[in-house]
Amino acid sequence: MERLIKAETGRQFLLRSLEPEDYSKGFLKLLEQLTVVGEVSKELFDERLQQLQILQDDHHVAVIEDVEAKVVVAAGSIFIEKKFVHNCSKVGHIEDVVVDQTLRGQHLGQRLIESLVEYGKSSGCYKVILDCSEENIKFYSACGFSRKEVQMAKYF
Repeated sequence: MERLIKAETGRQFLLRSLEPEDYSKGFLKLLEQLTVVGEVSKELFDERLQQLQILQDDHHVAVIEDVEAKVVVAAGSIFIEKKFVHNCSKVGHIEDVVVDQTLRGQHLGQRLIESLVEYGKSSGCYKVILDCSEENIKFYSACGFSRKEVQMAKYF
């Protein structure tokens, strides 16, 4: 799944799966640009990564690493839900998409979304869905998504 991305600036990035070393490469710090992460020790990070690896193809976390700086600069995940509808088909849920604020506008987010959508498609999903804020509708529309229905949430 690894793929080299060359930005217009000449900078090189590597699109790949999340690895244990990404704890020290700023993965959680990057996620803090998206939401509250909390206190996650290296041990807790490794434990969660092992839990996700048990799910095998049903959960995939993709990252983009700056090759020179060895820092994670973008991330997103897709969870594959097995359904009864549509002949027991599958749906991909994209979550936690973030690009480092200093690198936005360089098409890294688009490349990340393309890879997550392709992962869903190759996993046999009949659709891939995501939730986003109003200010991100334009970005996801440019990635081929269309607005549909309304999201509701109940937090605990």
